[in-house]
Amino acid sequence: MRFDLANLPTDTATLHQIIAAQAAEREACEAELAAAKAGLMAKALEVEKLKLQIARLRRMQFGRSSEKIARTIEQLELRLEELEAEEPTPAASEDASAANGEPSPAVEQSSPPDRKKSARRELPAHLPSRDVVHEPSCTCPTCGGEMRKVGEDVTRVLDYIPGHFEVVRHIRPALSCRRCESMVQSPMPSLPIERGLPGAGLLAHILVSKYCDHQPLYRQSGIYAREGVDLDRAIMAAWVGKVTALAAPLVEAAADHVMTAEKLHADDTPVPVLAPGTGKTKTGRLWVYLRDEQPYGGQGPPAVVYRYSPDRRGEHPRAHLAAFHGFLQADGYSGFGPLYETANGQPATVTEVACWAHVRRKFYDIHVTSNAPIAREALQRIGQLFDVERAAMGRPPEQRRFLRQRLARPIMDDLAAFLDASLATISGRNELAKAIRYARSRWTALTRYLGDGTLEISNNAAERAIRPLALGRKNYLFAGSDAGGERAAAVYTLVESAKLNGLDPEAYLREVLGRIADHPINRITELLPWNIGLVSAIRAAASRSLPARGARPHRRSPDQPHHRVVALEHRPCIGDSRRSLISGSQSSKNSRSRQNTLTQDRELASK
Repeated sequence: MRFDLANLPTDTATLHQIIAAQAAEREACEAELAAAKAGLMAKALEVEKLKLQIARLRRMQFGRSSEKIARTIEQLELRLEELEAEEPTPAASEDASAANGEPSPAVEQSSPPDRKKSARRELPAHLPSRDVVHEPSCTCPTCGGEMRKVGEDVTRVLDYIPGHFEVVRHIRPALSCRRCESMVQSPMPSLPIERGLPGAGLLAHILVSKYCDHQPLYRQSGIYAREGVDLDRAIMAAWVGKVTALAAPLVEAAADHVMTAEKLHADDTPVPVLAPGTGKTKTGRLWVYLRDEQPYGGQGPPAVVYRYSPDRRGEHPRAHLAAFHGFLQADGYSGFGPLYETANGQPATVTEVACWAHVRRKFYDIHVTSNAPIAREALQRIGQLFDVERAAMGRPPEQRRFLRQRLARPIMDDLAAFLDASLATISGRNELAKAIRYARSRWTALTRYLGDGTLEISNNAAERAIRPLALGRKNYLFAGSDAGGERAAAVYTLVESAKLNGLDPEAYLREVLGRIADHPINRITELLPWNIGLVSAIRAAASRSLPARGARPHRRSPDQPHHRVVALEHRPCIGDSRRSLISGSQSSKNSRSRQNTLTQDRELASK
């Protein structure tokens, strides 16, 4: 409202009205200005938040969007692998029929000569071949007479020696006693997949290539085809499913070892999983639980176990950690919260240890986007805490605790005072304020490591264990099914635990898969990476040269132990026994055929 200052009214009432109108107008303008300032502040905070999110996403980014179409095709290939690992394949049907007593297509027999040919694809003729002869005793176990050879069974197994394929021919001569006609034949060594084509080396190579070197099966199939070996993706997927089922007890033994630790590192990472029937993906989770006592010279061997869940509900990690009692170092995920709380009057069995790397990361993101002085100062002070840890690395727990109390405690107290003072000078909705509140709300858990030399300042050990999963996700983006996620967790447990113990994962899996089928289940812990007792042998396995073609073991002398021609009882094993000991009363079809041939020979000789 505007007035002519030269002609203002002289009565008091009118002047009061003018003043009241101007005051109301001024209040309205001030309210509008305050609203505009609040709007600008909100937009500035939103811009800051968006910049921070963009910076984080750029750090997490793995590939360019221009590759989206090609990667979608790769995901369809991966989904086929998962379906083929869950459903029976023609090769699996052949294995099942063999298990029901039908002749195995992988077994060649020298008699009778007119045996029906196998429908299975023949192995390439250009591959080098190595014979392993399983000689029975040269003396009849029944009467002590001299044995004569009447035939042999030959089982061809496709194996992989680091750098090349080879065919291993398991030759089992069948001997007959000249006196009493008793039959003797060594049993066929157990294979990782009963009556299957692959050897332990090939299976180990496929698993390590898929889960350690991040090569999906359809890519491996193309690589093997260039070497002249036709291995269909569906067949390899079925092998992966069977091997992970065979190794399940070993995975659980590793998990039991991890859960007996006094301190664990835990973390999780998203795994997009193809939702059945929709063509879209859902978000599953892979959880990692790591036991590592090496930073303070502990005696427990390091190990890591991975678990898959279809979502991130807190009930999953609580179920995984139901048997654990001790310190848990993890991020601020609320799903772990009930583990730290008392229940039914009972004290909590798990004690929280927070991670300074997560705190530092929040200040770092703000520093790189806005270069805020408070964030820069906080980073410098947190860096001093990590400097103390570098000096304490590898020392005994008491020395680590002493160093932390003498050097890190003063830094920690000054940092707390600095954060509290800084919080009072900035907006409560600022991202920097959120970072400060994140740290101060967890201060007890963040400072707990100062009083215990076995604890760590950060959860970086678990994040390092998550890294291989992130690299695999870069190659094949999502799992084909929930079952595929569970298989991945099982294989990652064995592969990464072997690496933590200084073993080549492929050589370790080769050794384990060659023994696990017949290994007593009550001694499964003997196959764990730190118990297998073949560290030097496993490390040498990858570099050993190919044995000479046709190399055969020494013949067993008559006085050496031999395989009895009776069905022997054995302790429960991981895999069903693949052995069929032939006796006169319980002979196979092939043995009866050889007996008939011998009878005919005797009749002709008598005539």
